[in-house]
Amino acid sequence: MNATLTAERAELRRSVRRLLEERSPVREARRLTDSAEGWDRGLWSRMAGELGLHGLSLPEEHGGQGFSVDELAVVLEEMGRVLLCAPFLSTVCLAAPAILHAGTDAQRRAFLPGIASGAVTATLAMTEMSGRWDAEGIAAEAVRTGGGWRLDGTKMFVVDGATADLLVVAARRPRSTGPDGVSLFTVGGGAAGVERTPLSTMDTTRRLARVDMRGACAELLGDEGGGWAPLSRTLDEAAVCLAAEMVGGAQRCLEMSVEYAKTRVQFGRPIGSFQAIKHKCADMLVEVETARSAVAHAAWAAASDPAELPVAASMAKAYCSEAYVHAAAETIQIHGGIGFTWEHDAHLYFRRAKSSEVLLGAPSYHRELVARRVGI
Repeated sequence: MNATLTAERAELRRSVRRLLEERSPVREARRLTDSAEGWDRGLWSRMAGELGLHGLSLPEEHGGQGFSVDELAVVLEEMGRVLLCAPFLSTVCLAAPAILHAGTDAQRRAFLPGIASGAVTATLAMTEMSGRWDAEGIAAEAVRTGGGWRLDGTKMFVVDGATADLLVVAARRPRSTGPDGVSLFTVGGGAAGVERTPLSTMDTTRRLARVDMRGACAELLGDEGGGWAPLSRTLDEAAVCLAAEMVGGAQRCLEMSVEYAKTRVQFGRPIGSFQAIKHKCADMLVEVETARSAVAHAAWAAASDPAELPVAASMAKAYCSEAYVHAAAETIQIHGGIGFTWEHDAHLYFRRAKSSEVLLGAPSYHRELVARRVGI
């Protein structure tokens, strides 16, 4: 594995950070959480047009840049650093790979260029009332009709599900069981028979929705009954992207903590000179750097060694989830009384950390996956 940050990736990081610091600092996240849509379409267009971020890991023949998850992880880390409010994870890291891995050539040509240009937002609707991320948790039913397919069921915790233009839905034939029964379908966000309800969640910077389907018209994505393999690969790649985003958030928590520890004075000396604070910051640094290494390996596996990706992705997701939650909690403790206030940013990072911890599967779930995947 070559984890060296290339000159191209370093420049990509600088460009993304420059744009996000200009257009989407944390105070912008506060403003957008109170808005109706929850994200800035102007910034979304600039991300797609100026930097080509939406198609970064998509093939050039479908309007993309032809890069890999390696480069995408760099972008997600910078987005996590500022708590970006935008449907990037849902569109670029969930829906687009599902279409790429499961769709036919005609379907890729139909859907991916719009995603790459920023004209279309999309998401993956998989989890249901059980909150499970495995094939057995998919109960939504797909029934073939004379004109195609109709879907019935309820999807929960759909990232950006209330605003997405396109839904990629996991469902199965009635009474079918196991991974072999899972198929993927595309459904228009505003299609008849689709009702979308925003959910009240702990993390206001990332919006989730309930999607009820009652006879919703759908198009089969790829092969019937062949949806689990591409869906599983999509979830692994998305776990790497989410882990990278968590590294960015944890890094920012560390920076805020160290900065405050240098300037906050108690008993005539900076609190950073106290051993207890030193230990907290040192532990955070070790965890952040370890998390970054885990993401680097998983991103490399996604790009260069798909056989190693399932284990690497689950290990990265499990470790980064806990590292981010710990960093955010310690940031609140280091800031003391001010860290518990609504006005300080620490609670925004803690909320994002807790929501990301369970999104795509909690650490315990991914450790169980690792055990299964290595044959334990």
